[in-house]
Amino acid sequence: MMDNDAKHRAAVGFPAHFGRMPRWIASAPGRVNLIGEFTDYNDGFVLPMALEHRTVIAAATNELDRVTIRSEATREEVAIDLRKPLNPEARGRWSNYVRGVLAGFLQNGTEMRGFDAFVASDVPIGAGLSSSAALEVAFATLLEGLHNVKLDPLEKALLCQKAEHTFAGVPCGMMDPFIANLGRKDHVLLLDCRSRQAVWLPFADPAVSVLIVDTNVKHHLAISAYAGRREECQTAATLLEVSSLRDASLEGLEQHLPSMDEAIVRRAHHVITEIARTVQAAERIREQDWIEFGQLMDASHDSLKKDYEVSCSELDIVVEAAQGIGRHRGVFGCRMTGGGFGGCAVALIETARREDIMKRIGAEYRARTHITPTFFTTRPGAGAALIEL
Repeated sequence: MMDNDAKHRAAVGFPAHFGRMPRWIASAPGRVNLIGEFTDYNDGFVLPMALEHRTVIAAATNELDRVTIRSEATREEVAIDLRKPLNPEARGRWSNYVRGVLAGFLQNGTEMRGFDAFVASDVPIGAGLSSSAALEVAFATLLEGLHNVKLDPLEKALLCQKAEHTFAGVPCGMMDPFIANLGRKDHVLLLDCRSRQAVWLPFADPAVSVLIVDTNVKHHLAISAYAGRREECQTAATLLEVSSLRDASLEGLEQHLPSMDEAIVRRAHHVITEIARTVQAAERIREQDWIEFGQLMDASHDSLKKDYEVSCSELDIVVEAAQGIGRHRGVFGCRMTGGGFGGCAVALIETARREDIMKRIGAEYRARTHITPTFFTTRPGAGAALIEL
């Protein structure tokens, strides 16, 4: 279930650092959202899938009232004294994600044991592929095994979401921890973020693949803009007299135009149309209509660029390069994914033309930005897993 390089590195890294063998290995995947961007916190629909890339944590108990966590990526070690109140560290610290999850378990009444842990990951950090949720869910899965508790899957996702809100300071939606916890191999998820109803759609056609293109840039606007867009959506819902933009319509938006700021109108327009596109995209997957699915991806990016204003020149260049290749040479559609202002684009492509497509996109992107992108293709992966050794 976890046959990847991160598992090997965690299993080797733990004894190398702590001098004994691990007892548990927990993991959770990153995710890519195929369509449905910024709709989750508006009670809309999203269409993510778990990646095959995972964050893996190897661990064993210790005889101390302390949790010690070593990160392979940062080469840092964090020690958390379980006898003291848990508080966030400085904003941007990776340890806030695990601190927040620990706090959630303590609030639920879990009597915490001391343990040591080593974290390794294949999920790109800061690329819009939810490396934070992968870490949170993997850590929550580890705590379940260490303390012989089993949370309800939705409760677990909400605990991880709360950790990100209160300790990392990011007002994220529930999509990321939900798919990291419950992802299914060869399936994508149509998630209703209001009712929390999950509909799993088979996505196993070997003729098509999901291509991730990492721009290898991340602009500092991302976190502040995320919070700002969320506030603008709440403002739009209030002006439209609906509980959330899930209940808004283009007709209602048209009627309220005179009383709304132009930017607020554009934000609402994106969310309303993106929710509709996501529902349509799920139907196209059911029918394996990859051509129309790709057209919906293209339309989504155009809306994210113009209405929601969360793209950037590097993402636009990747999308333009992919769209320039076109259907006749193997690209069905392409869009930015994640929080925007850098990170990754996602494309649906013909598997047989993968190498040529990557070569063409890479050449155009390098020529226009002088940056080398990173590529990988992925099938829908499995959700969180735990092995007791």
